[in-house]
This record gives sequence, structure tokens and C-alpha cells, in this order.
Amino acid sequence: MTKLKIALIQLYSKSLDMEGNYAKAEAFIRSAAAQGAQLAVLPEYHLQGWVGRREALLPCARRAAEFLGRYQALARELGVCLVPGTLLEDVSQASDAHDEPSLANVAYFLGPDGGVCGRYHKRNLWHPEKPLLRAPAAGGPRHHLAFDTPLGVRAGLLVCWDLSFPEAFRALAADGARLVVVPSFWVAREAGEPVNPVNPAAERLFLDTMCVARAFENSCAVVYVNCGGAPAAAQDGGAGVVVQPGYDEEGREHAGVSQAAMPMLGAVGRLAHGREGMSVVELDLDVLDLAEKAYKPRDDMERRGWKYDADVSGIWRLQDL
Repeated sequence: MTKLKIALIQLYSKSLDMEGNYAKAEAFIRSAAAQGAQLAVLPEYHLQGWVGRREALLPCARRAAEFLGRYQALARELGVCLVPGTLLEDVSQASDAHDEPSLANVAYFLGPDGGVCGRYHKRNLWHPEKPLLRAPAAGGPRHHLAFDTPLGVRAGLLVCWDLSFPEAFRALAADGARLVVVPSFWVAREAGEPVNPVNPAAERLFLDTMCVARAFENSCAVVYVNCGGAPAAAQDGGAGVVVQPGYDEEGREHAGVSQAAMPMLGAVGRLAHGREGMSVVELDLDVLDLAEKAYKPRDDMERRGWKYDADVSGIWRLQDL
């Protein structure tokens, strides 16, 4: 029986407070390690939050190497694997136009020796990101590659909106990934946005459905870790702003629902709220073998041409995955 203990850290990040957010993240990681976690995962944009202004984000991106080094040192000290959410990196060039996107959103998988096992540059950008972030160039090297880990399981990385692209998961599964880690910054409602008239819980339904569907489709574990809002015990924000539980100081309501989705089991260790918190889950990876035996998606990948040679609106082709 192959067991894997994972910490899902649904961190509440204060906008642009990199040192404060790192200090909280480190405290959660230390707690996770003390509880026996072999892998700890943080959310997308956890160091500075999402602020849609280039001039605010660029100084944060220029500290990416510094914080990556700090996480590598922490992984070595504690002897655990880490996925430190995503880091914004400055990829600007002298030849870029003034308004050209100059930031990359990058996830890393760090081993217990601090080494980089895998790196992923977010490909599928959510529409507010597109004016600021640069996606990998189309037609370049394959974007979705799995990698070996010291945990004895082959893994892959995706980020947030990638969740809605089954082709990305399929490409990782075809490359042998049995564990897909997905850091995310996904809110239930933007500041000032009205409640969804069809279903106020629509975003949580979307996330729950996608995580479990991707796990079933690929006989893999999907470790989805979302950002959180303020915890119930700490409602007072800075500058006299009162932040309600599950919200941030920008006024956004957080969706939460961080989880480890497994085929046959569904969402394991799900944080059902949008507040900051941590769930340490133990996954039985033998379940993945049982799911493959029952549904055989990987067998289909090997035996039939699953890469549909289709052109979607002339934008991308599946063989580029």
C-alpha cells in the first residue's frame, strides 16, 4: 500500500506584503512537516496576492529568485517536498514594447534536498492576466511535461485556469503523471460583483466538478490548492479596513475548496469554506491502480490515437501540448 501525506495550505495573502505572507507560509509549512506531511502546497500568487497593476507587481517579480532560494532552504531544513504556489518572474526584454506583458507566472516542485524537480510556466491565462502576463510561446517545446519526484510518484504541475483544459491533464497523464498539483487564485466573487443569480455557489461547484472529473479522466490524484480569505479569528485588516472572514482587503470573496481529488473517492480533505486554513491528507495511491483497472484511460492513450488532430479557432493545436 503506497501512502502519501500532503498539506493543502489555503493561505490568506495580503496584497503586496511579501515578507508577511512568506512568514505565514513558512509557519504553515513547519506545522505541516510536524504533522508528517511529505509534500506541502501553497496557492498561486501567495506571496503578493493578485493586484492587476504592472507597476505594483514588477518589484515583486524581481524578488522571485530570492524567495525561491528561501523555499529551497526550507525544504532542505525540513526534509519535505514543496510546491510554493507560483512565483511571478520578470521576463521582460530590452526589445519589448512599453505595454508588452513582461511577467511570467511560474510553479516549482522542490524536493527534500531543495532541488528543483519540475518547473511550469502557466500557459492558459485568465482574462485579467493577459495584459500583464506572458504565456509560453506557441510552437515551442512541449508545455506539459511530467517529472519524477523523490516521493516515488511521477508528477506534473498546472495552474488555476488550466483546470478547465482537459487536454493539459491528458498530456501530463500520457507522460506518466499520477499526481497533478494545481496552485490557484480563484475567487467566488470579485469586489462589487453581484451574487450569481443562477447559483451563488457556482464557482465552488465548478472547482469541485473539474477537480474530480480530471482525477477520474486520468486515473490520477489532483491536488488543488486555492487561496483563502481572512480567517474567522483575524478580521481586522490594515489601514482601518475591516475584512470579513473569507474575504480579502480588496473586497473579494474567496472560493476556497482546496482538496485532493481522487478517482473513486472524490474530494479528500476538502476545505469547504473560503477562509484561510490547512488540511493534511493521506492519499492511498493504490486507488489509482484500481481506477485504471476499472476505467483504463491510460490504456486508451497507449492503444488509440487520443491526440485529436483538430484546429480550434486557428489558435492552438493539440499536438502542441
